[in-house]
Amino acid sequence: LLSLLCLVPGLARAQAEELENPGTVSAVQDRLYRMHHELSLGVGVLPADAFYKGLIGTVGYTYHFSDSVAWQVGRGTYSYNVQTSLRRQLERDFDAAPTATAFEDQVQWMVGSDLMWSPLYGKTSFLNSNVIHFEVSLLAGGTVVKVDRGDGFRPAINLGLGVRVFSTQNVSFRLDVTNNTVFAGAARIINVPTVQIGTAFNFGATE
Repeated sequence: LLSLLCLVPGLARAQAEELENPGTVSAVQDRLYRMHHELSLGVGVLPADAFYKGLIGTVGYTYHFSDSVAWQVGRGTYSYNVQTSLRRQLERDFDAAPTATAFEDQVQWMVGSDLMWSPLYGKTSFLNSNVIHFEVSLLAGGTVVKVDRGDGFRPAINLGLGVRVFSTQNVSFRLDVTNNTVFAGAARIINVPTVQIGTAFNFGATE
């Protein structure tokens, strides 16, 4: 009997805590924005080459099969190339230019296609006032790269990461960081990284 009397206060406290904290229910909200037909326009840079920097413009079309899987059916990029100070210094001070191989590997334009997977979608707040919806994507695909050398057409594998911030159902903004591994010859591989920001227009989807 004494032991039962000792248990009563503990049971009472447990019941009180359960009433005060009845447990939590986890729920995942549905997406506010959905993509379907996407037309994207972007500008960016080819930052890696020591002898030139490319200022690029890109246009692309993407079809979204679902919230997480999409096919960037086509993308085309043109590069306006600017000589770096290193190349100008070599020509001015040493009366020498970079090797023909280095110079002729400058990218003129690229066309390609990618599969996109968007495993992350979420929302956050800016200054605790505006709610920002975003998603993170991985992409992989193939590219044909036109360089200055000879006939100049080279195959490449493209891998990258993208972040999208939604403005409205029809407009979003993208940041894409990619790298094209270009097969320039039997024993030569060129890496062409790109950093690009752009605006995407979405058609045919409802909230």
